[in-house]
This record gives sequence, structure tokens and C-alpha cells, in this order.
Amino acid sequence: MNAVLNPEVSTIDLGVIGYQEGWDYQTRLFNEILATKSGNRNRGKNEQVPTRNYLLFCEHPHAFTLGNSGDENNLLIKKEDLSSIMATYHRINRGGDITYHGPGQIVVYPIIDLENFFTDIHRYMRTLEEAVIQTLVSFGISAGRIPGLTGVWLEEDTKGPVRKIAALGVKTSRWVTLHGLAFNVNTNLTYFDYIIPCGITDKAVTSMEKELGSRQDIEEVKGRLKGNLIKLFSMKAITR
Repeated sequence: MNAVLNPEVSTIDLGVIGYQEGWDYQTRLFNEILATKSGNRNRGKNEQVPTRNYLLFCEHPHAFTLGNSGDENNLLIKKEDLSSIMATYHRINRGGDITYHGPGQIVVYPIIDLENFFTDIHRYMRTLEEAVIQTLVSFGISAGRIPGLTGVWLEEDTKGPVRKIAALGVKTSRWVTLHGLAFNVNTNLTYFDYIIPCGITDKAVTSMEKELGSRQDIEEVKGRLKGNLIKLFSMKAITR
């Protein structure tokens, strides 16, 4: 564990940012944290430098991303046709298969040193899911998990079959996290028709807008999600 624990987290809203630009930004913070940890190996006990933590919030223009273990065949549109739907494609260094990012979707990138909180990747993933679940409950939407699958799901009911409302995909190195979660609020769900989401063929995708029948105030949703993340991780928030 770190000699000096730091529960403080900088919450940064990047607004609408291109996928590559957002990836570069979070990667820079990720590498800075790793560099601090490496430097601490050569420092005395009383010279240790606390590692920093960040919660990045953003929306992306239309983009499809494929994780390390993903199957490119799950992209159902030819790459040369992506410009016709104003989308980009990125093969990236997170776990999981293919997903979609776009306007009306809250994307959260926790760039944190888990040694400041707890060193358990399974618990980390479930905590991210729980933050979304609690946010949805506060809007009157009952959501949960499916054993063996990541993400946040709604059960089959009169509104439709089992369906995913938030996807997760992360990378960790020396307990530092990269990438995160994508939460469909007012998302244009037709873009999911261009992929097999997360490589799963027998489940649907949904959004808060679809479930509640009206567009949602994304800033209000974001605020509740941020509060739940901070509470569940026992963080001390610093807004930037």
C-alpha cells in the first residue's frame, strides 16, 4: 500500500471532447500517477509523494471503440463508411469488446490509484456499477447486474427484454485505473445497430430517455452520478 494515502479526487468536466483527445488526456494523467509511484520507490518513508486521483466526465462525438480482447467482426459497418454516419473507430487498450460513445451519453474516466482506496479490481468494477444503479434508482428506474456480465442492466419487463443501460471497460497497471464507464442518458440508440454491443447478441440496449419517455437533464444526472461515485469510494472531492 502507499505510505501516504490520498482520498482527494479532482473532478474534471471535459464537456464534449473527441475520443482520441479524451484518450490522450486520461493517458497523460495515468502516466503521471505511475511516474509518482515509480519515484516513491526511491524515496524514503518520510519523502513519499501522494498519488493524485481524477474523475473525468465527458461526452464524445459518435465513436466506436474495441477493447484488447474484442472481435473486429462485431463492427457491422465498413470502416470506409464510418464518415457517412459521422463516426470514428478506435482500437484501444481496455478490456471488453466493442461499444459505442456519442452525444447524450455520460462517460466517466476514473484515473485513480486504487491503493488510496482498496486493492480489489472486482470490487472496483462493482462499485462503478453500483454508482450507476443508485443514480438510476433516484430517477425511479430499477436496475441491477447479470452474473458473469459487466455493466448495468434492466430486467425483462413490459417495456422490453433484458437490456443494458451502462457499459464498463477498464485497464489497470500497478493499481492505477484507466478508461471507465459509459452511461446512456439521452443517447441515440440507433448507433448500436452498427455493432454487436460488447459482443452480446441476445440482449438489447436502452437509455434513461427511452425508459422514462422524455429527454433528461444530463447535468442533473451527472451530478447525482458524481455524488454516488464520491460516496461509494469514500473520496474527498476537489472540483476543477
